[in-house]
Amino acid sequence: MSSPVRVTAMVTGRVQGVGFRYSTMHQARLLGLTGEAANQLDGSVQVIAEGDREAVDSLLEWLQSRDAPGRVKHVDATFTQATGEFSGFWVD
Repeated sequence: MSSPVRVTAMVTGRVQGVGFRYSTMHQARLLGLTGEAANQLDGSVQVIAEGDREAVDSLLEWLQSRDAPGRVKHVDATFTQATGEFSGFWVD
């Protein structure tokens, strides 16, 4: 089994006030990921997710799909090594 990875994704568009963070939490939990989704002052949402690469990639695909609430304009994702700091996936 491969080492867990961490993605930090900045999601821009109409993603606040539309249930985006809670839908992201639900999707991440279905995929077995840990992390958080948090509104940012500039109107974006930061998603941090840790888990196996395939599940993380699936979450990124979902974030950019029509299934995600609101209207996603862009997802800027950065991959790093997982830290293991999260015990579940939560909305901040």
